[in-house]
Amino acid sequence: MKDAFGLPQSLLVLGGTSEIALATARRLVARRTRTVWLAGRPSPALEEAAARLRALGADARTVGFDALDPDSHETALGKVFAEGDIDLVLLAFGILGDQAQDERDPARAVRVAQTNYTGAVSAGLVAARALQAQGHGSLVVLSSVAGERARRADFIYGSSKAGLDTFAQGLGDALHGTGVHVMVVRPGSVHSPETPFATTPEAIATAIELGLRRRSETVWVPGVLRVVMSALRHTPRGLFRRLPI
Repeated sequence: MKDAFGLPQSLLVLGGTSEIALATARRLVARRTRTVWLAGRPSPALEEAAARLRALGADARTVGFDALDPDSHETALGKVFAEGDIDLVLLAFGILGDQAQDERDPARAVRVAQTNYTGAVSAGLVAARALQAQGHGSLVVLSSVAGERARRADFIYGSSKAGLDTFAQGLGDALHGTGVHVMVVRPGSVHSPETPFATTPEAIATAIELGLRRRSETVWVPGVLRVVMSALRHTPRGLFRRLPI
């Protein structure tokens, strides 16, 4: 169960090698979390991530999980929940793709959409049902500021995150009053530090912890993006196309 500050004792990460997820896991282990499950495709990187968390004092385990194989999600997550209650599920998998290449090769674009949206819908629903069955827990979904408005530079990735964001908001409404808390996290760019309002995995982890303590429904990282994106959403399209973003 969570502690008095809303922080989890047990954590399941979907996307177990994600830099953001691992920064969050480290931060939570330093606070209260004792059991961590890292779900991802079996790999040395996944096992190394678990070993590093064990070195910090966590009981860290791994489980095979493939976002592109929705038929396996119920079995994979079922193994975890069969071992005991999970206080927090962090849905952190996703791929950026390459906009230029993805435009030329629709199969590549479909893979971005299937990973970031279809896979997340499947895993999110399975996790939500398991949390609801145990009567408590939080589902944190890593969205992106890229999903707030289509940009020429990344509209394939952005559209997949827009779908994920809408899904997560609706899921949160559907679960309201059940004891399950859904929180959507909308960070700025992590992979392009030169981008305005860029952020870091550690900053996102800090924001996630604060959001859990407050039981927030939406978290922006950095917080100023809430105001910036509100303005950009209402910018006339002709002007928006000329902006250097």
